Amino acid sequence: MPTHLSVNVNAIAQLRNRRNLPWPSVTGLARIALEAGAAGITVHPRPDERHIRRHDVFDLVALLRADFAKAEFNMEGYPDERFLALCEEAKPDQVTLVPDDPAQATSDHGWDVITHAALLKGVVARLKGRGFRVSLFLDADPALVSGAKATGTDRIELYTGPYGHAADAGVQAAELKKLVATTEAASAAGLGVNAGHDLTLANLPQLIAAAPAIAEVSIGHALTADALTYGMAETVRLYAKACGA
Repeated sequence: MPTHLSVNVNAIAQLRNRRNLPWPSVTGLARIALEAGAAGITVHPRPDERHIRRHDVFDLVALLRADFAKAEFNMEGYPDERFLALCEEAKPDQVTLVPDDPAQATSDHGWDVITHAALLKGVVARLKGRGFRVSLFLDADPALVSGAKATGTDRIELYTGPYGHAADAGVQAAELKKLVATTEAASAAGLGVNAGHDLTLANLPQLIAAAPAIAEVSIGHALTADALTYGMAETVRLYAKACGA
């Protein structure tokens, strides 16, 4: 079964916000991506709304529910009350919890599932009680899987940054080995596995071939950059092919 591709539209929103104009259209490009075969859309709204804004969340929900009933909506964010309330109002299919500081430019590490065990257990229970699938952003380390499992989460999302931006082939191979080991540990523990960060057309096929149990990848920056060259529809088709579609 191919790995599902969820298109992260944060970079599109950030480009739009640069001039505070209605283009590029977040929902318009999301529609093109879904029509081209994307399995879902991901957003990571931050408190300063430097890319995804509150209205984007609900515009995308309306698009998916009206025209793409089988597509999934994934919302990522740090589980403060503002984000949790937004999730409860928007009702995404999946909520991915990340340990971001609001000032961070982008996610760059996974949860310390031991230190934050109480917080995560409470939040996971709250979100699952609303019917959402929950995923925890996690570094590639099999030793973290048992702690993640103990929170009650449904899935983990592997932080693939160290693999994605590795310039040295030996370093990349070592990082890939960690990702595979963590995927296998999570699968053995009954957890689903997602992955994301710095994944590209060049490094995605190798990851999927080595860890076919990955259910979903969320890709934004590289996909948006490639869309400037190939167009959004063709880019989504290329990434879907890299995922095994």
